[in-house]
Parts: sequence; C-alpha cells; structure tokens
Amino acid sequence: MWAEDEARLGLKPIARRVWSLKGCRPASNGQSKFESLFVFGFAHPASGRSHTLIQPKANTTTMEAALADFAARADPAGQKLLVVIVDNAGWHVARKLAVPPNVVLHHLPPCTPELQPAEPLWPLLREALANKTFPTLEDLKEPLARRCDWLARHPDTVKGAVGFHWVVKLE
Repeated sequence: MWAEDEARLGLKPIARRVWSLKGCRPASNGQSKFESLFVFGFAHPASGRSHTLIQPKANTTTMEAALADFAARADPAGQKLLVVIVDNAGWHVARKLAVPPNVVLHHLPPCTPELQPAEPLWPLLREALANKTFPTLEDLKEPLARRCDWLARHPDTVKGAVGFHWVVKLE
C-alpha cells in the first residue's frame, strides 16, 4: 500500500523563523513571483520508501506520467499489485486517466485531507528550501531534486513522518 499526493512549490519563498541578536531585526528574503512546479510524491508508510517526480503542472497528463514512472520503479517486473491511496483531486478522478495495469487507485472520502498518509511528506521537502529565494524555476529544480533524492535515501526519516497506524497495520 502506497500513498500519493502533490505539492506546489514556487518562487515565492517559504518563510521560517530565524535567530537574531536582541534588538536587531533579521533580514528576510522576499519576492512576489508566482511561477511554480508540482512535486508528485509517493510514500510507502510501512517501510518509509518514497518516490517523487517534479512536473511543470498538475493535470491528468502529468498524473499519468507520474503513475507510469512510479509503477516502473516500485515494481519493474510488473508482478505486484500496487494499491495507491489518493485524494479526490480532479486529475485523480478523471475518466480519461490511464492507470498502469498493476496499479489500483483507492480514493479517500471527499474533504478529508487529514486522512492522506502522504501529506506529512511536504514539510520534510519544504524544509530544505526555507528562507531561500530562487530567481527562476530552473534554479529551484536543482535543490528540490537534491532534497527528493535525500528523502529517497533516508526511509527512516520518511517513515517517522508519513502514515498513520491504520495504514501501517494494513501491510
């Protein structure tokens, strides 16, 4: 059982608190650019394994690409049945969404983002980008990809954040 969710990350900085000397106001990074990328993230709550794919937008076409890429990496031989928990975003429920044959999408009830096991993955991803500015989306992609790779290599960190007791017990 896997969980999938998307996060929108863009050129507008992610602000976090910082330490400074008493009486000194810390400098803040700021820009009002609204260009963004989407990260499609798959997490396996029982083991902490994760897989991410950076896409320019979130729609049915990019969801199909993310599912195909995920299926090819999670089960290259195509021997297992991969159950993926998803929310009810438009591109998850589209009739024309082509799902790989070894993937089954399980939709959460409407209006229940608190039940999405992959949702806690995003603070782990955003932390590496906090208090930094990027002039272009290309400049953002490199540290974002580095952080995605780091999370893939550290399943214990992911396992501690994602999933709920009911998901882990289903394994």
